[in-house]
Amino acid sequence: MASLKELKDRIKSVKSTQKITKAKQMVAAAKLRKAQAAAEAARPYASRLASVMGSLASKVSGDAAPLLLRGTGSDQRHLLVVVNTDKGLCGGLNSNVVKEAKVQARKLLGQGKDVTFYLVGKKGRAPIKREYDGKIAHHFDTSTVRNPGFEQAEEMAADLVARFEAGEFDVAHLVYPVFKSALAQDPVTVQLLPVPTPDNVPASEAAVEYEPDEEAILAELLPRYVRTQLFGSLLEREASEQGASMTAMDNATRNAGDLINKLTIQYNRSRQAAITTELIEIIAGAEAL
Repeated sequence: MASLKELKDRIKSVKSTQKITKAKQMVAAAKLRKAQAAAEAARPYASRLASVMGSLASKVSGDAAPLLLRGTGSDQRHLLVVVNTDKGLCGGLNSNVVKEAKVQARKLLGQGKDVTFYLVGKKGRAPIKREYDGKIAHHFDTSTVRNPGFEQAEEMAADLVARFEAGEFDVAHLVYPVFKSALAQDPVTVQLLPVPTPDNVPASEAAVEYEPDEEAILAELLPRYVRTQLFGSLLEREASEQGASMTAMDNATRNAGDLINKLTIQYNRSRQAAITTELIEIIAGAEAL
C-alpha cells in the first residue's frame, strides 16, 4: 500500500498534468475556429473547379487530352499520398488515417498492383514503415512551417506531377482526414492522378467556343486542380488536428479529475487509518501504565 507521502506526491503530479491538458484544450479550441473556417471556405472552390474541369474534359479525348488527364495507359503502379499531422496528442486521428492507407494498400496488393507511399507529416511514418519498409518513395516534411499552406501544396504538387510525368507511378491516391466536427474526422481516399473527371457532367444547351482551345485550358487547369486538392487536404488536416486535440485534451482533463478524486479518497482513508492506529497505540500504552 502506498504511503501518505507517495499519495500526496502523486496527487500533486496529476494536478500538474491536468493543468497542462486543460491549457492545451483551450489552445486547440482557439485554433479550431480559424482552421475550420479555412477548410470550409476552400471546399466550394475545389468543387466548382472540378465541375469546370469536368465540363472541359468531356470535350477532349484520346491523345489530344493532356497527360495528367489521360494517364499513362496503365494502372499497375499505385502511389498512396498519406497526409498525417506533425504533432501528437490528437487522439486516434493519425492511427485512423494510417489504418485507411493500409486498407487501400492491402486492397491494391490483393489485386496484384505495385504500391508505394508518399508520406506527408511525421506521425504516420513509423507505423507504415514497420509494415511496408522499402515501399516509401518520399517523405514530405511540413514540420518546418508553422501553418502549412498553399506554398507547401504547390511544392508537393510540382513534385508529384514531375514524378508522374517521369513515369514513376501510374495512379496516385490521396489519403487524408476530412473534418466534420470536433468529435468526427473521417479519413477518405480520393484519386489524385490522373485527374478524375466527374461521372455526371451537366449538359449545356449553349454552344461554347473556348479561346484558347480546351487542351490549352486543361493544360493550365489540371496542375491547378492538383494543387487545390493538396491544399484542401492540408486545411482539412489542420482542422481535424485541432478538433481531435481539443476532444482528446478534454477527455484527458476529465480523466485526471477522476483520478485526483480517487487518489484523494485513498489518501484520506490512509490518513484516517494512520490516525486511528496512533490513537489505539496511545490508549493501549496509557492502560498499560
